[in-house]
Amino acid sequence: MKLIEAIIRPNNLDEVKVAMQKLGIEELMESEIISHGSKKGETISYRGAEFAIDFMKKIKVEIVAADDLVAKVVKTIRDVAGTGRKEDCRIFILSFIEAY
Repeated sequence: MKLIEAIIRPNNLDEVKVAMQKLGIEELMESEIISHGSKKGETISYRGAEFAIDFMKKIKVEIVAADDLVAKVVKTIRDVAGTGRKEDCRIFILSFIEAY
């Protein structure tokens, strides 16, 4: 078993959920995170002052999958949520020993 963590853009979440259901994965965990990476934020103006927003909202999706499904899950997430920019779709695969 492996734990797959994918950091994706919020607008890709629904597509990833549908794609996982098609693979037979019915349970996944999602959480909103705030990241600070190579992608620069945006500059906003508030009451005449300029502010830089360096942190970007992302979604972390966690999936526990059997070893034989890991490659399919990773490929599917890359196909659905990948934009070609590394900060838009990061995937981590961790060994999963047991759960209670």
